[in-house]
Amino acid sequence: MEYVTLNNGIKMPMMGIGTFLLSPDEAESSVISALECGYRLIDTANAYVNERAVGRGMKRSGLKREEIFLETKLWPSFYEQDNAVAKTLERLDTDYIDLLLIHQPAGNYIAGYKLMEKAYKENKVKAIGLSNFTVEQIEEIMNICEIKPTVLQTEVHPYSQEKELKKFLDKEGITIQAWYPLGHGDKKLIEEPLFSELGQKYGKSNAQIILRWHIQDGNIVIPGSKSPAHIKDNFDIFDFSLTDEEMAKIAALDKQKRYYTSTPEMLKGYAEMVPPVDEQK
Repeated sequence: MEYVTLNNGIKMPMMGIGTFLLSPDEAESSVISALECGYRLIDTANAYVNERAVGRGMKRSGLKREEIFLETKLWPSFYEQDNAVAKTLERLDTDYIDLLLIHQPAGNYIAGYKLMEKAYKENKVKAIGLSNFTVEQIEEIMNICEIKPTVLQTEVHPYSQEKELKKFLDKEGITIQAWYPLGHGDKKLIEEPLFSELGQKYGKSNAQIILRWHIQDGNIVIPGSKSPAHIKDNFDIFDFSLTDEEMAKIAALDKQKRYYTSTPEMLKGYAEMVPPVDEQK
């Protein structure tokens, strides 16, 4: 495993398991499989409606709580609720969250950020950050915050490498975390001849080559899977390194092609949508 040190001194694993679109049963099983394989970063969110299951999986793993880096995200309809963090902790059945993010720049996200700062000061959260924010929105947070965001979680993959965004984040000391690290399953991306060529050279799959590129490019990754075999394979990327020349060839694949772009209408819908978190099993 490789780690990155966040701007507040917290060490964060660079490879984790994502639980987006996993049912509670799938999320619990995936968390157990991932922790057995050596993963130590688990990513979930209020909106995934599987936080209770993630908490159960962590308990069932037998690992001590401090051995696991737990990350979750506050949903916009909870930003103005004083008990949003307390309820999140309750669902996860834990005393603290390692990294808490504002999930979307929708609704009153300033109030949401203030909630996270309060939780940070109370030691209920070890680090705070943002998800899906633009440079302008990050700057808005930076202008009002007492505690600097440590991480930006956003879409990053070889077809959308976010080079300019990363320059800004590097300057501000904010670490990038990639969701859709394999390009939302786009077969054209995964089957790029370059990845096949490098896979043959290193005895790795195309997906493993892409994930290794992420790690070497400084991106924390959270590929999601409910398949124990895929979970194991995704983690098997720490026994080789791509050369500088190979990294440059992958950099040249950037098309600035995103699979997800929010609109004002979508953000308004996010702010109005209330996930059925209290109905979780």
